[in-house]
Amino acid sequence: MRYRTLGHTGLLVSEICLGTMTFGGRGYWTAIGALDQSLADRIVARALDAGVNFIDTADVYSEGLAEEITGKAMRNSGRTRTDLVLATKVFGPTGAGPNDRGASRGHIMDGVKASLKRLGTDYIDLYQIHALDQLTPLEETLRALEDLVRQGHVRYVGVSNWSAWALMKALGIAERHGWVQPVTLQAYYSIAGRDIEREIVPLLTAERLGLMVWSPLAGGLLSGKFTRNGQGPQDARRASFDFPPVNRERLFECIEAMQPIAAAHGVSVARVALAYVLAKPFVTSVIIGAKTLEQLDDNLAAAALTLTPEQLATLDAVSALPAEYPGWMIEFQHARSRLPEAKR
Repeated sequence: MRYRTLGHTGLLVSEICLGTMTFGGRGYWTAIGALDQSLADRIVARALDAGVNFIDTADVYSEGLAEEITGKAMRNSGRTRTDLVLATKVFGPTGAGPNDRGASRGHIMDGVKASLKRLGTDYIDLYQIHALDQLTPLEETLRALEDLVRQGHVRYVGVSNWSAWALMKALGIAERHGWVQPVTLQAYYSIAGRDIEREIVPLLTAERLGLMVWSPLAGGLLSGKFTRNGQGPQDARRASFDFPPVNRERLFECIEAMQPIAAAHGVSVARVALAYVLAKPFVTSVIIGAKTLEQLDDNLAAAALTLTPEQLATLDAVSALPAEYPGWMIEFQHARSRLPEAKR
């Protein structure tokens, strides 16, 4: 297992992060996973034994039950708290009241206390705002996060599913006030969905922010178990929870390009898909979720798979994003503005 710094901080996290969205299975989240405490304990222990030190959860997963199971699994693993980097998130509805959601100071302060209690810990390493709040001023959200860090409840802060403009605005506001800045973005990214490369990745690179990738297998579609006609495992998540949205034609073109590469390495298509994402220099950690130990083992093994430059070039080509304005205009003008190569 390799380790990378969390954004521009000095904190080291494993390049594979264990996601816990499959823990619990309460309410809406049953379609994603329903692992009980016993199996969750085994999955967490197996991941830690493989060198994973990074665990990601959220207060909305299984209506809080995932956090409870995650906290117990961490304690049952026998590892000390300082050996683990624990991330959770706040934003989604956690109750029926109008203020039981969002990124207001009120909900953030209530949310962190509830998460700390469910997780059975006195601090959260990375506290993330799970979505962009359309109502709450960014200043209010950022000041609340600043206070949580000062109080010692939270050590680092991040955001998830934010647009580039909003994240850049948040960085500017925090810098102006001298408040703690977000150090990570958690976002969807896969070989079948490279949209963040347009605006978000250049921002992350310029500001030295970390990228945590969710759904690197496109909700299971990149497992190699699905066909073009839509057939796949009946117990697969996509059968009852068709998310995230994916361009199916491009996805299966990617799968067809990965199949010979997988065969050459003697590995699964899923492992190739994960290795492709891990090879990107702007990726800090890839979040994997698992329903079984076998699935976990295969995903963990992606950390040891190195694709050749030729294989990466093949996958880059088949998954390339179509040109979009203003990207194509920027490239056009940049090419025309280059100075001719000086004669030697």
